Amino acid sequence: MIDSLQGLPASIRSLLGRHQLLRTLVQRQLIAEAVAAELITPEELEKAKSLFLQQNRLTNEAELAGYLQSQALSQEDLLWQICLPLRVRKHCTTHYLDKAEARFLSRKKEMDQVVYSLVRVQDPMLARELYLRILDGEATFAEVAAQFSEGPEKASHGIVGPKPLNQAHPLLAEKLLSSEPRQLLEPFPIDQWWLVARLEQCMPANFNGPVAEQMAMELFDETIQQEIARTMSELLAMPAPSR
Repeated sequence: MIDSLQGLPASIRSLLGRHQLLRTLVQRQLIAEAVAAELITPEELEKAKSLFLQQNRLTNEAELAGYLQSQALSQEDLLWQICLPLRVRKHCTTHYLDKAEARFLSRKKEMDQVVYSLVRVQDPMLARELYLRILDGEATFAEVAAQFSEGPEKASHGIVGPKPLNQAHPLLAEKLLSSEPRQLLEPFPIDQWWLVARLEQCMPANFNGPVAEQMAMELFDETIQQEIARTMSELLAMPAPSR
C-alpha cells in the first residue's frame, strides 16, 4: 500500500469513497511516487513555469498569488504540478521506451488507419441496385451515398475516416482488410443494414518518436492501473469507520 495513504483516517477514506475521489487520489499519489526521483533542470523548470503562466493568463505576481489562493496551493505545490508532466515523460523514457517498439508491433493493426466509402440501406434490393449503378459508372459513390445512404455517412457523401480499422464493425473491417483500394464490395448484411463499401486508402501506422512516446506512456499507465487495483483492494479491506 502507498505509505502516505496507510495512515489515512477511516472517516476521510469513507468520505473520499462516497464522493468517488478515493481512486483518483490513489492514482495521483501512485504517479507522484513513481516519478518523484526524476530530476528537473532549472532551465526545464523555468520553461514549464513560463508556459503555465501564459496558458493561465497570469501576467504578474499579484495574479499568481490570487491563483494560488483560489486553488489552495502553495508555491511548492504549484511547481510540483507544473513539473509533473515532464517528470512523467522522463520516467516513461527511462523505464519503458525500450519496450515501446514491441508494444507498437502488438498494437499495429489497431493503429493502422483507413479511409473507406460506405452506403447503408435497409432494403437489400436497393443495395443491389446502388451497387450496380456505381459499378457501371451510372453514378459515383459520393452521389449514391448522399442521396440514398441511411447512416451518418450520408452527410459526408459516404466517406468514413481516417479512422482505425478496428473501430469499424468486425465484418466490415474483415472485408475491407481483404480488399484492394478502390475495389467495390458487393452488398452484404450487418444487423438490419445492407452495406456497399469500398476501401479508398490504407494508412499504416509508423513507429517514430511520438509513437514511441505514446507506447511508453501506455505501458506506464498499465503499470499504474495494476497498482491502483491492488491498492484499492487493500484500502477497501481496512476497517470501516465506526458510526
